[in-house]
Amino acid sequence: MTTLFRIWHGLDWSVLTNILLSVIPALLCITLHELSHGAVAYALGDRTAKEAGRLTLNPLRHIDPWGLVMMVLFRFGWAKPVPVNMYRFKKPRQGMALTALAGPAANLIIAVMFLFLYGLLYRPLYIRGGAFAHALFEMIATTGYLSLSLAVFNLLPISPLDGSKVLFSFLSDSAYDKLMYYERYGMIVLIVLVATGGLSGVLGNVTGWVYDKLFFIAEFAFKMVSG
Repeated sequence: MTTLFRIWHGLDWSVLTNILLSVIPALLCITLHELSHGAVAYALGDRTAKEAGRLTLNPLRHIDPWGLVMMVLFRFGWAKPVPVNMYRFKKPRQGMALTALAGPAANLIIAVMFLFLYGLLYRPLYIRGGAFAHALFEMIATTGYLSLSLAVFNLLPISPLDGSKVLFSFLSDSAYDKLMYYERYGMIVLIVLVATGGLSGVLGNVTGWVYDKLFFIAEFAFKMVSG
């Protein structure tokens, strides 16, 4: 019993804490991203996502294991795509573009909200808080940045990311059919690019630039409570 007690207290819990600080924000960002796709598709007349049980806040219905790992490790990842039948829309191309944009738009809104919380809670959590408060504050900061990086990543015009759906809506029928044929290979390309660092530098710089431009929201919230 004494040996188990020593092992328990000798464990490095910071590793588990760091994992949770990355996984929980990732699950939140991914879940709301995919839910937004399904909700907009449903509003535009497509019930496919609802029938598949994807209009839910349950993250287990949305996560893709590899996409989650990529997001935790590289800050860029993906979820299990929400099923959408564009031919249920009155205007298929436009409906698909709006449905695709809903995910990045949701992540941008999340980033804005958590930047506001960052500034609002900076003093009580970071300056005056203890270990738990610091961990909570770090989770808030991570969620804001992670959500923004997910928005930036998904706006890339590479299949099957959301940006490609928007791009496809402006193409001719023949060009659209050709690109849709090659869409199946897009995920392989993405995994290779992310894993080899082919995208991380550029996307990291873009995300950092946008984050800096939006940071005034945190500053505004901080000044609001500081008097």
